[in-house]
Amino acid sequence: MKAASILTLTGLLSLVNAHGYLTIPSSRTRLGFEAGIDTCPECSILEPVSPWPDLEGPRVGRSGPCGYNARVSVDYNQPGAHWGDIVATYTANQIVEVQWCVDNNGDHGGMFTYGICQDQDLVNKFLDPNYLPTNDEKQAAEDCFLAGELKCTDVTGQDCGYSPDCSPGQLCWRNDWFTCNAFSADSRRGCQGVDGAPLNSCKTTIAGGYTVTKKIKIPDYNSAHTLLRFRWNSFQTGQAYLHCADISIAGSGGGSTTTKTSTATTLATTTSKTTTTGACATPATSVSVTFNEVVTTVVGQDIFLTGSISQLSSWSTSSAIALSAGSYTSSNHLWTATVNLPPGTTFEYKFFRKNADGSITWESDPNRSYTVPAACSGTAVTVGTTWR
Repeated sequence: MKAASILTLTGLLSLVNAHGYLTIPSSRTRLGFEAGIDTCPECSILEPVSPWPDLEGPRVGRSGPCGYNARVSVDYNQPGAHWGDIVATYTANQIVEVQWCVDNNGDHGGMFTYGICQDQDLVNKFLDPNYLPTNDEKQAAEDCFLAGELKCTDVTGQDCGYSPDCSPGQLCWRNDWFTCNAFSADSRRGCQGVDGAPLNSCKTTIAGGYTVTKKIKIPDYNSAHTLLRFRWNSFQTGQAYLHCADISIAGSGGGSTTTKTSTATTLATTTSKTTTTGACATPATSVSVTFNEVVTTVVGQDIFLTGSISQLSSWSTSSAIALSAGSYTSSNHLWTATVNLPPGTTFEYKFFRKNADGSITWESDPNRSYTVPAACSGTAVTVGTTWR
């Protein structure tokens, strides 16, 4: 009876603990949720493990680098009907904004990281819809992702402090992983306070979510289809969370390419794009940049984009770029606009809401920033953000 009670308690803890998932670029988990297959995207949990203080110690088992949701028996390590196509294209050495969502009642603090495995033959096992990788292959892939960490310190000027819940000498005492705030803080505690995002800035099915936004530097790697892996080791509980997103990277060499073909689809806050492999035959004279902003509006309100360069109206609100609500739904509050911009241009920008009476509400500071990649002709990129 005692053993049965312990098992029951463990099951209940799995229901109330948690939780978080990769949202930008759209992870396979997010796409499964939006397709109605996954009833709790924040519940893809690797447990029980000891994720602290040895961040790289836990074996991933069936969770693999892309996650397994036991609630719905979905293994995201194998492409499904609604995930597996490329959702974002990046270029080598590009600085990009990435984001995940932490549940209001499931913020366990800790540290998180992103990674790209440059063993294309190994990654290809996770791109085949007719093959489910073995647990040994899942662990080998996760080891490869850990070796290919996209470190916080890779981005100049990014705050890369040490976790306040870790002590010098412990294995978690490293600032190349991203860290949450102190778990026991009175305010802005744990992962909820990383970027000060408001409640419901992202969607969870338990208690509403907070976005956690950082920047990573894409490696000099070339692949028509690879994976970006997200991993969060929680401080409070014996849990880790793993998710992946299907991406492509147009690099200058230094890696192999896959010959797998895929049909890109437009989903959530990412769009399909033209990809290139190898060196540029024709450098781009302009790059098509799609701005996707997730923001809740009511009838009569519109969303606009302006920024520090002439193509974005030089901060003028009267000639700002209007975003389209053509993809806005009750579950995905997406506004979007596409602008052709000169490659290599660095600029600041911001969104604002215009109400029916003409009054304007700006999103919160600071200004956003972006650098258009110096890419090949035909390259298109997407910048996905959430209103703040």
